[in-house]
Amino acid sequence: MGDDPQILVVASHAILASYRASTLPPGVTMSVEADIAFFDDPDDSKSDLVDGAIGEDSMFHQTFGYYGQGVSTSTATLPRGWEDRLVPFVPEDSHPAQAPCLDPSDLVVAKLVAGRRKDFAYASDLLAGGLVDVAVLRDRVEMLQVVGAVKRRVAGDLERLAARHAP
Repeated sequence: MGDDPQILVVASHAILASYRASTLPPGVTMSVEADIAFFDDPDDSKSDLVDGAIGEDSMFHQTFGYYGQGVSTSTATLPRGWEDRLVPFVPEDSHPAQAPCLDPSDLVVAKLVAGRRKDFAYASDLLAGGLVDVAVLRDRVEMLQVVGAVKRRVAGDLERLAARHAP
């Protein structure tokens, strides 16, 4: 972990690379968990180190009130080409570490694939706030490499959310 300065933020907090927290709907930043993956972690050993060092119920979690969860880059189901759309996040005090984050539209599509209630609420908040574009999301859904039934479910969920937030 210490010798790999480039991590990938794959869940809700990835949105912070694209927008300041103060401009986001409150529900979007309420998670106390940050999912962290490494680009070079074929056996998930670096992810395991994250869990041990700053994971749930760790001293870090008890001290700061939030924690990191080590995951794999394959944890989220993402649209083709997501790697080319990563948003850089390089806090000044973290050099040489870098934390590229998912593009907001890729993030929302991954949330819709996961399909949990909290994921729909997250996607809905971003749509309501005008922070993601429905047309871009439709394109990204088409870029998913999943079975047809999953793609149809995600497309249908997106259309229901879009109708709820139509002008």
